[in-house]
Amino acid sequence: MSLQLESSRLVLDLPPGPDAIRNSEGSFLTLEDGRILFVYSRFRAGAGLDHDPAGLAGLILSPDGSEMVENLGWLLRPEADSAINQMSVSLMRMLDGAIGVFYFLRRGFEDGRLHLRRSYDGGRSWTPARPCILAPGYHVSNNDRVVRLRSGRLVLPAAYHRPLELPQPDGTVRYSFEYVSHALFFCSDDDGETWKQSNGVHVASRHTRTGFQEPGVVELENGSLFGWGRTDLGRQYETQSNDGGRTWTPGEPSAFTSPESPLSMKRDPVDRSLVAVWNPAPGYPTRPTAGTDRTPLVLARSVDDGASWSEPVMIEDDPASGYCYTAMHALPGRAGAWLLAYCAGSVDEGILTRLRIRRIELKAD
Repeated sequence: MSLQLESSRLVLDLPPGPDAIRNSEGSFLTLEDGRILFVYSRFRAGAGLDHDPAGLAGLILSPDGSEMVENLGWLLRPEADSAINQMSVSLMRMLDGAIGVFYFLRRGFEDGRLHLRRSYDGGRSWTPARPCILAPGYHVSNNDRVVRLRSGRLVLPAAYHRPLELPQPDGTVRYSFEYVSHALFFCSDDDGETWKQSNGVHVASRHTRTGFQEPGVVELENGSLFGWGRTDLGRQYETQSNDGGRTWTPGEPSAFTSPESPLSMKRDPVDRSLVAVWNPAPGYPTRPTAGTDRTPLVLARSVDDGASWSEPVMIEDDPASGYCYTAMHALPGRAGAWLLAYCAGSVDEGILTRLRIRRIELKAD
C-alpha cells in the first residue's frame, strides 16, 4: 500500500514572544456546534523549560479546521492549583457531556501528576482539579494521550520517574528525579472519579538511560491494547494488554525506529485505519544538525491494525528545526483528513517554543 499527502496547509503558527516564552503541546476536541477547541501549554516566564511557569491557553478553529475563529486566551493559570506549572493537556468528552481537561500539574520534581477538571460552558470555566494519580511521585503524561475504550473505560498512560532528594551544603534539600522510568497505565470505569494502576512496563536493557518513557496507547479492533514508549535504543518500545489496560506484557522493540522522541498514534474513525506520526531517524554523532534529531516528522498508515505499515510520507523536514509532541484530530466526513498540532521550533529559538497547527489530507493507492 502506498500513501500520498494529497494536501498540507499550515493553519496556525504560534512563535514565542514576550508574553509567551513557549507555546507548545496541546489537544483537540470537537464542540457541540461543530467547531474545534484546541488547548495548549503557554509558558509565560523563564527559558521555556518544562519546570518554568506555565498554564493552559485555548483557541477555537472552524469546523473544517481551516482557520482560527476565536482566541480564548488563558484558560487556566498555575496559581489556581498552587503549582509551578500546568501543561501536557488531553481533552475528552465526558459521559455527562462536560469537556474534560486532563493536564500534568507540576508542584515539584517530587510531585508531578495528571489532574482532571471539567467544563460545562465550552471551556470558559472549570470545576476544581482532582488528581487522577493518588500516589506521590513524578508521573509524566504526554499531551493528547488519555483514551476512552469502546467499553467506556478511560486509560491514562504515565511514565514514573523516581524522585531524588539532593541534600545541599546549607542543610536544605533540592528535589530532582531519576531520568530512567517505567510506564504505568491508570484505568477508570467511572468516568474519571477513581483510578486503578497497572503493573509497570520496563525496558530490559542495562544500556538504557531512559527506560520506557512518554507512553501512549491505542485500542485495536480485537479489543486488545497496543502501548508504546520512547527509548534511547533507536526504537520505540511496545507493550500489549489483553485485559483493558490492567496488566501489560514486557516492553520489546517495535517496528518504529526513533530517536529519544515521542510517537503519536490514533485510529481514523471513517476507514478504521491506524495513523502514526513520529520522527524516524535515530540520533547519531555525525548528523549535520546534532541535537535536532526530531526531524523529519513523518506519517504512516496501517490498514491491518498495525501488522504492517505504509511507507511514511513527509510532514516537515527542515534540518534546522525539530518537530514533536503531536496532537492528532480526525476531521469528519472523509478518511485521511486530519489536524496535526506539534512543536516546530528552530535550533536557535528552541524546538519546543513554537507551535504549529497543520491540516492534511491523505490519499492511499
